[in-house]
Amino acid sequence: MRKTGCAVSSRIDSADVKEVQHAESGPVARECPDATAATPTFSKSALALRAGLHTAVVLCLAASVVHVVLVFLHVAPANTLSKRYTPEINAWVFPFFEQNWRLFAPDPESVNRQILVRTAHTERDGPVQVSPWFDLTAVDSSAVEHQAFPSHTAQNMLRRAWAGYVDSHGGDDKARTERALMMQKYLSNIAADRVADRRGGTFDFIQLRVVTLPIAAPGAAVGDRPPKPVENRLLPWWKVNHHAK
Repeated sequence: MRKTGCAVSSRIDSADVKEVQHAESGPVARECPDATAATPTFSKSALALRAGLHTAVVLCLAASVVHVVLVFLHVAPANTLSKRYTPEINAWVFPFFEQNWRLFAPDPESVNRQILVRTAHTERDGPVQVSPWFDLTAVDSSAVEHQAFPSHTAQNMLRRAWAGYVDSHGGDDKARTERALMMQKYLSNIAADRVADRRGGTFDFIQLRVVTLPIAAPGAAVGDRPPKPVENRLLPWWKVNHHAK
């Protein structure tokens, strides 16, 4: 009985050895490749695209930070930093990022301004042809009146251009700074484009006339205060790009 048990045991042991050998032979045949060899590789174009994307994000963030800082210095009360870098701040803010904070200190208009334009064209070996005055303000007023959602162009473009011109030129019409030259060109381009669209014709020069009329205080009697003088400001002739329609 012991021999039989030993024989059975030896058979079991040999079977177990075969199973173990068979089990051990399996993993050897299915070896995993090296982990470093399985790492995906990126092409040069993909790497360049990723680097360009990162660079663009960094530049956008830097530009946003610079914009916020410069606009803050523009609207903040005068300080040492804003006084030192006034030319750089103005060069960045004007004319596209100009801020006008009047939420808590409103400054309503106390006058009405009527901006008129006329054109001139010199024929070859001929006299100068000057057109009648054309009312630009009336065109904007008609575009705003009875409109539920009037455009920003009709409401503010001409008015803000004139305000910028006055701020940069003062009482005379001499441009002494780069900003004054820019505002003069901006105002003349607006007037030339509008008169060309509305009236057509051919012209090389334009002239503006601005009539300022005071607005009486609500409920005030006429004799309570002397009326303010009406200003009739005639600007010089400006050379513009040749218009012909």
